[in-house]
Amino acid sequence: MHEIEIVLGLLFAVTALAVIAEKIQIAYPILLVVGGLALGFVPGLPHVELKPDVIFLVFLPPLLTSAAWFTSWRDFRANLRPILLLAIGLVLVTTGAVAVAAHAVIAGMTWPVAFVLGAIVSPPDAVAAAAITERLSVPKRIVAILEGESLVNDATGLVAYRFAVAAVVAGSFSVWDAGLGFVLISVGGILVGLAAGWVTIWIHRQLDEPLVEVTGTLLMSYASYLVAEHLHVSGVLAAVAVGIYHRWHSSDAFTPTTRMQALAVWELFVFLLNGLVFILIGLQLPAILAAIAERSAITLAWYSLLISVVVIGIRILWVFPAAYLSRLFDRRLREREPSTPWQQVTLIGWTGMRGVVSLAAALALPLATNAGTPFPERDLVIFLTFCVILVTLVFQGLTLPLLIRWLKIADDGNTEREEMEARLKAAEAAMARLEELIAEDSALADAEMVQWLRRKYEERVRQYCDACLDMDTGNGEQLATLKVLQREAVVAERNVVVKLRNQGVINDEVLHRLEHELDLEAIRLKA
Repeated sequence: MHEIEIVLGLLFAVTALAVIAEKIQIAYPILLVVGGLALGFVPGLPHVELKPDVIFLVFLPPLLTSAAWFTSWRDFRANLRPILLLAIGLVLVTTGAVAVAAHAVIAGMTWPVAFVLGAIVSPPDAVAAAAITERLSVPKRIVAILEGESLVNDATGLVAYRFAVAAVVAGSFSVWDAGLGFVLISVGGILVGLAAGWVTIWIHRQLDEPLVEVTGTLLMSYASYLVAEHLHVSGVLAAVAVGIYHRWHSSDAFTPTTRMQALAVWELFVFLLNGLVFILIGLQLPAILAAIAERSAITLAWYSLLISVVVIGIRILWVFPAAYLSRLFDRRLREREPSTPWQQVTLIGWTGMRGVVSLAAALALPLATNAGTPFPERDLVIFLTFCVILVTLVFQGLTLPLLIRWLKIADDGNTEREEMEARLKAAEAAMARLEELIAEDSALADAEMVQWLRRKYEERVRQYCDACLDMDTGNGEQLATLKVLQREAVVAERNVVVKLRNQGVINDEVLHRLEHELDLEAIRLKA
């Protein structure tokens, strides 16, 4: 009963902090970490112990699968080179740079432990990146690169972490074994995820029960992760692969009702998990501080500042050569891939927030080595990990909007342009199909409802043609004004429908049907 009260209290805190974050216009993970940190020092509150296996199993699979679901596979493939340079190259370089700095400055820290720390703090967090960038108006290509990086880099960091911990615990390390292990673990995780995705989609095609299907998508996220971990391959990549596979096949495997319900359920589930995990991160600091009380505050602050600066600085130093050097020597690359403006490269360099994966990896460190001695500097590694999360998430997250305004970066409108073109093609296809049906049955040609339907799609085609023309000529203000007017019109329709229900003119069933249509229209206009 006591545990249930704690969970309910945390959920209440998550909701309250998320409301405050929305009011003051900042990404809610930032406020949740700070709020959790403040709650951790409130006297009398029960101590919340965050077990690493709970984080990895309960939190990580659905969060990764959800992030993968909303990642465009086309954009991922189109930006594969910068994604891999960040997700593999930068993670390994950051691991080495942090290890060198920690070994040189922190008294008594051995090379193996330094590499453990480097592997833990090297991968940026998928959840933090998605939660923060979704509020910012940035070009779609930048979002695609950041989302793609955050999906892959966890596997790189955790594989490096696994071998670094083995070096500390067993006292041995092999570069060959580490390299081969990285390939096998990564490929194995992807194969498990794709297999799980194929099985899930096959099952969905046999069903027509939305609630069961939505539940299945949640369970398969966990199942793919568990199977991969039991096979000693990457559960992280398995969860990512199953999410991408589901998204690619959802249009033909899921019914419209299933897709709508799945989106609603996943959004709620992911919000609650996000909220809990970020507030729990903040709650950990008091216990961590108590474990390293023998070190002075100045020393700990110096160590934390050093590691945080290295983590941030290495990313900034890496992104510019990675973006431009290879283009100088590869003509085909220059022809195939557009050059990224320096302002956008700077933004990518500043977007490297750490989060749940780093903390879980730190807390998962073994208590002792094979020789029976305590794991060296375990509490200090956990503390430094927390500080890196706090600095990157809060400092970089809060300064991102300022940096975007200073760099004059704006959304390129590609998503809206593609949407209008798709709507035009869909309306033209509907017109063509309607004409085919009329040709097959001449009696339909003069039917009043058929004429009404024809005029409806003709009007849509005309509107979408005008919208595409406005976008091509850069006239985006008219489209923005049109959306505002459409929203106001939908509100007026809803008010009238509710008034008719209140007056007894229509019953609640009619209200719900009409309200459902108006809600769909409102959601479309909000996108």
